Amino acid sequence: MTSPNRGGRLSTLAAAYIIARRDFAASLFSRSFIFFLLGPLFPLLVGGLAGGIGAKVQQNVETPKLGVAMNEADVIAMTRARSELAGKLNQGVPDLVEVKRLKPGESFDPAAEMARSHANLAAIVSGTPQAPVLTGPPDRIERWQGVVSMMAAEAAGLGPKAYPPVALSKTATSTADRNSSRVITAQAGQVVLFLLTMLLAGMVLSNLVEEKGNKIIEVLAAAIPMDSVFLGKLFAMLAVSWVGLSVWGLMIGTVWIGAGHSLGEFPAPAVGWPMFLALAVIYFSLAYLLLGSLFLAIGSMATTIREVQTLSMPISMIQLINFFFASYAMSKPGSAIELIAAIIPFSSPFTMIARAAQSPELWPHAVAIGWEMLCVAILVRIGARLFRTWVMKSGPSGGNKRRWWHRPAAVAANTAAKAGEGLPAPHH
Repeated sequence: MTSPNRGGRLSTLAAAYIIARRDFAASLFSRSFIFFLLGPLFPLLVGGLAGGIGAKVQQNVETPKLGVAMNEADVIAMTRARSELAGKLNQGVPDLVEVKRLKPGESFDPAAEMARSHANLAAIVSGTPQAPVLTGPPDRIERWQGVVSMMAAEAAGLGPKAYPPVALSKTATSTADRNSSRVITAQAGQVVLFLLTMLLAGMVLSNLVEEKGNKIIEVLAAAIPMDSVFLGKLFAMLAVSWVGLSVWGLMIGTVWIGAGHSLGEFPAPAVGWPMFLALAVIYFSLAYLLLGSLFLAIGSMATTIREVQTLSMPISMIQLINFFFASYAMSKPGSAIELIAAIIPFSSPFTMIARAAQSPELWPHAVAIGWEMLCVAILVRIGARLFRTWVMKSGPSGGNKRRWWHRPAAVAANTAAKAGEGLPAPHH
């Protein structure tokens, strides 16, 4: 930790560390933070249970079945053929349901049976294995025509006993397909980054307004530099946000992996998944610090929650415009529009996370990260000056203004004192 400077006053970084540690511990071990963590989990849990139950119900209820209505020997042969065919094919073989075993000379109407049947029949195969008749909706019987033909051939002993394997010749993915798939990853990265930033950055503003109302912020500002207070609060709330994201990510990741999913289902970014995730962590932190520092500046001018809502609404709308601008710039990689979006601090994180998905170059990210860190420092300094001016009524600008307004009174008092001592009054 940075040592205190001369005069016994803590340095900016040392004081910021103390504020960050204080706010982090106070927020992390509060009851409201527990509900903050559990809040999104309840909708996810309910949605997951409802989706799982709904999928199970849909699977059990809506599984299409193929009915068979033939004489007893043909029904047994078709059932055995279906079992053998299902062992050779991975999918596409429907479940076979025995509708009726016909007696010699007995007639049967498949259409009428489907109309009154409750067995979720999608089609019925009748006739004989040598001349099967498939009855059902046009799209269904066209899809099952080949499978029924294979079952009938197997049941009649007409088809081969061993089906030859089919060799597959795969072609490499084209450049157009690869670029198109990477756009999906870029869009997903931008949307997740924007939503998380807007959802969590408001904690900085509410924390500052609460401590302003309790006069705690003024006590802190009197003891340590205001820049340190702002830096400490920013990084404390960022750390709290990362704790919440880690808990949510662990829960969602466990459910995701447990369901058999993986990142391989998404198009791989140009820089690779490990580097893309690392850059996502960095750009979320910078986007949070940029927006949080702006909210701190707003909080320095607001005294009530109503004023906070009034002042923060335009900032939220501007940030939404920055997000749309970054999304538009993503469609024009390498253009001047993308460069402008990368330079504007509040759209830069969204633009660069999309660039990580589309381009394998890493040096632009180093430049962008350095630029965004500089912008955070500038915004923190501006917010601290605004707080000193509006709340503490101090600072260079506030002091000069106060001395300018009080100068006539000071000159008049000085003149009266000298006149009482018999000294000549000064000329102005």
